[in-house]
Amino acid sequence: MYPPKFDYLSPTTLDEALSALSGAENAKILSGGMSLIPLMKLRLVRPATVIDISRIPGLDSIEDRGSHIEIGAMVRTSDTAGNALVREHATALAEAAGSTADLQVRNQGTTCGSIAHADLAADQPAAVLALGATMVAESTRGTREIAAADFFVDTLTSALEPDEILTRIKIPKGGRSVYRKLGRRGGDSDYPIAAAAVWVDTTVGDISEARIALTGVSSKPYLALDAAASVVGTDGSAEAIAAAASHATDGVVVLEDLYGTVDYRKQLAETYVRRALEDLLA
Repeated sequence: MYPPKFDYLSPTTLDEALSALSGAENAKILSGGMSLIPLMKLRLVRPATVIDISRIPGLDSIEDRGSHIEIGAMVRTSDTAGNALVREHATALAEAAGSTADLQVRNQGTTCGSIAHADLAADQPAAVLALGATMVAESTRGTREIAAADFFVDTLTSALEPDEILTRIKIPKGGRSVYRKLGRRGGDSDYPIAAAAVWVDTTVGDISEARIALTGVSSKPYLALDAAASVVGTDGSAEAIAAAASHATDGVVVLEDLYGTVDYRKQLAETYVRRALEDLLA
């Protein structure tokens, strides 16, 4: 199916892109297009204007900023998966990026595009939640920083305003993280039926801090706060891990669809929280 007609803009500077976005009605940003184009073809979204930011220089780098790393808006998912800085300081994101769709999609799609799309079952949003990332949004009104915990509002809905572009993601250094999933077709290169990203800090012995995020389970990626609280202050024993896993779906409405019942998804959520913690603390 072909999308409805739309105006196409290809600015060469960020200021031009922000100005075009501010002045247009019903405009969408195009980076890799792996999320936007399918929705347009299905006519689930009908933008009057598409603003392609792929020709803007300076958005395609991963930088070491001392206390954190920054991932630009045009960094391809495959680059996120293979980058040494990401693999060292944001392992969960590297693993999530590496298990996103197939190679062609990873080579074209962008990490920031996947985050901004806010799919309920995408891989990378769970990782940035667990890593405590900060989203940097820019508009003609200025720059705004949004904590990952506040960014995902609902299915395909983020905290970005209509005139804002997600220009980069900031991920703090420190701690260790992993990402574990069960794909819909049983492998790692499909949307997860359930997946967990886990980050812990064990620099002083026991687990002093933890974040656990899940995707594919509810209407948006979310932080399992009770699960993380259950493991903080422990040495990561089997009992502590089991207690954390038992809280994987506390406070959320678990989805039921052709890929699994509510009970099945709850079991998977617990299983993958447990596996992620076991792998991380082994």
